[in-house]
This record gives sequence, structure tokens and C-alpha cells, in this order.
Amino acid sequence: MADQDNAHGGEAPPHPRSAPQQLRGTAAANGRVGRRDSDAIVAEIERTRQSLAATIDSLADRVSPASNVRRLRERAAEQAARPEVQLGAAAMALAIAGVVAYRIWTRRRRG
Repeated sequence: MADQDNAHGGEAPPHPRSAPQQLRGTAAANGRVGRRDSDAIVAEIERTRQSLAATIDSLADRVSPASNVRRLRERAAEQAARPEVQLGAAAMALAIAGVVAYRIWTRRRRG
């Protein structure tokens, strides 16, 4: 018992149900919530529900294979529209055409 008294400053802690509770907000002493507060609570619940729905939709879009393919296509189209990418692709096509023409020319020459 002496340990318990020392741990709480010499007094035993009050039992949670025996001590008067501090009320927050505008709740009445009998525990009832005013009409205005219940409207605010309902509005907060609705906002939270809408926020959760938007979050779930966003997560579903992120993991959807169809959405991933669509995003990759959009990125590829954006990159292909850049002038430096178009110039690089044209240079690559010209290089490949040159290699193919050279190989055809060397085979005909041998044969």
C-alpha cells in the first residue's frame, strides 16, 4: 500500500467512475448532445465518407491494369510528340535503313 501511495503523490488515484468527468463541447450534463451538435456530427461523417470514397477510387485507379496501360500510352504519346524524340527516332530509322541497304548490297556483290 505504501508503494501505491508514493506512486501517486501520497494519495490513491480516484476511480474513473467516481470522479466527475470533464465534458468537452456543448454536451449536457446528462450526456445528451444538442441538436446542433448532431447536425455537425452528421455533416462530418458525410465529409469523411466522401473523402474515403475518393481515396478508395484513387487507390483502385492506381492498381487497375487497364488504368496502368492507359497511363503508359499517354506517357508514350507525350514523349513521341517531343521534337528531340522525333529527331532521334528519324535518325534511328535512317541508320537501320542504311545498315539494311549495306547488307543487301554486300550480299549481291558476293553472289
